[in-house]
Amino acid sequence: MNRRLISSGSSFEREIGYSRAVVDGEWIFVSGTTGFDYQSMTISNSLIEQTEQCLRNIQSALEQAGASLRDVVRVTYVLPKAEDFPQCWPILRKYFGDVRPAAMMISAGLADPRMRIEIEVTARRQADR
Repeated sequence: MNRRLISSGSSFEREIGYSRAVVDGEWIFVSGTTGFDYQSMTISNSLIEQTEQCLRNIQSALEQAGASLRDVVRVTYVLPKAEDFPQCWPILRKYFGDVRPAAMMISAGLADPRMRIEIEVTARRQADR
């Protein structure tokens, strides 16, 4: 299988020069994804709402790649304020509670001060798909 690029339609991808996801064989690498609603290019002030939107954006990219959140093997969370991370846990459990991918949380500044979380995942499509 050839390498395939997936776009969300976000202006960031065009302006910066990256893809929302790259499919290489059974592997899917989803770029750091924020809580922007890419249809309206708006972002909520709520960390919880941003976390939900991040995961919906990731889910969409994975579906375009023929995969799902169940295929995620690795996830990295980036938050500007480490002390905010526990607020996200119920949402993360909702999406990954049964999947339980390897995970890491990093506290670092993000590109836009409105962004309160960014999530990056690596997935591997199951052979039966």
